[in-house]
Amino acid sequence: MKSLPISLLILALATATAFAYDPSPLQDICVAIDDPNSAVFVNGKFCKDPKQATADDFVFMKFRNPGNTANPLGSKVTPATVLEFPGLNTLGISMARIDFAPGGLNPPHIHPRGTEVLVVVEGTLLVGFVASNQLNNTLLTKVLYKGDVFVFPIGHIHFQLNTGETPALAFAGLSSQNPGVIIIANSVFGAKPPISADVLTKAFQVDKKVVDDLQAKFWYDNN
Repeated sequence: MKSLPISLLILALATATAFAYDPSPLQDICVAIDDPNSAVFVNGKFCKDPKQATADDFVFMKFRNPGNTANPLGSKVTPATVLEFPGLNTLGISMARIDFAPGGLNPPHIHPRGTEVLVVVEGTLLVGFVASNQLNNTLLTKVLYKGDVFVFPIGHIHFQLNTGETPALAFAGLSSQNPGVIIIANSVFGAKPPISADVLTKAFQVDKKVVDDLQAKFWYDNN
């Protein structure tokens, strides 16, 4: 019997590796534990007995009403993730309604577990995301009008700003049942306990007084 060509062996190994993968995380952290009796979370949510499911498990009605934009950012995100909408469990999708006052901002943030596709329903939005270091932190930005759609790749810093003189409304779809959100300013300057000023002064190349002032601010969360 002839031996298999080395190229075929490499292909077989590569194929086996490609099909061996870990499940994607469905929450921020999920620390392993040896005693299952002490476990309180799985990677995701526990499931209701399918025989007990009703139509009410699969309907979400909180998009009916506008979000309250009377806040420092002038925007309000109404999420429909598995945390608010249990019927999404295991389905790998979620949504959000985003209301903007004139000049309102959905500040720079990331979704660590999901790509976002956004459609403008009313108003005009300046949107954009920043590519990674590999692409020299290039800003990709566009002004969107009613009916326009924009996609923000997973894990990229992105934002939306209402540049119009009237309220704006957008809806977003995300490729995770729990995409998560990290608002950049809140996370960096509003961390609890605070990040060392020595770290931030070097990272941002500013004086300690600037860092102290920023850390002393109240960082509003519009989610």
